[in-house]
Amino acid sequence: MPDGLSQTFAALADPTRRAILAQLAHGDANVSDLALPFMDAMSLPAVTKHLKVLERAGLVRKTRAAQWRTCSLNPQPLREATDWIEEYRRMWEASLDRLGDYLNELQASQQVPLTELDKPRPIPKPKPKGKGKRHAGKSQ
Repeated sequence: MPDGLSQTFAALADPTRRAILAQLAHGDANVSDLALPFMDAMSLPAVTKHLKVLERAGLVRKTRAAQWRTCSLNPQPLREATDWIEEYRRMWEASLDRLGDYLNELQASQQVPLTELDKPRPIPKPKPKGKGKRHAGKSQ
């Protein structure tokens, strides 16, 4: 059985499911209202399958009142995914900062500033291939 983080990322991998979550970010909605924007491209049962994936991942909660099923957003799995991503963002930022420091040290230790190396150099003109005239009557 996949862990919660894997289920969250799998659920977020589909643009339809992300669009459903975006709708729910504005407030609770019933299944029919959530399906309305997708009715040109897919059936109601297809939208319901997407909602089930979101439910299994814990991103959506369904409540039942009489014949209505209301869906609401559960932000906790999104927070967990954000925290996981944030750890790696900090790691990569620190790594890039160290690289920047190293490049600055390297530039300071160079005799020729790196900016001099970046200046365009003149392009030499091509040399003519043949010098002189061709001799008439000579076979090659």
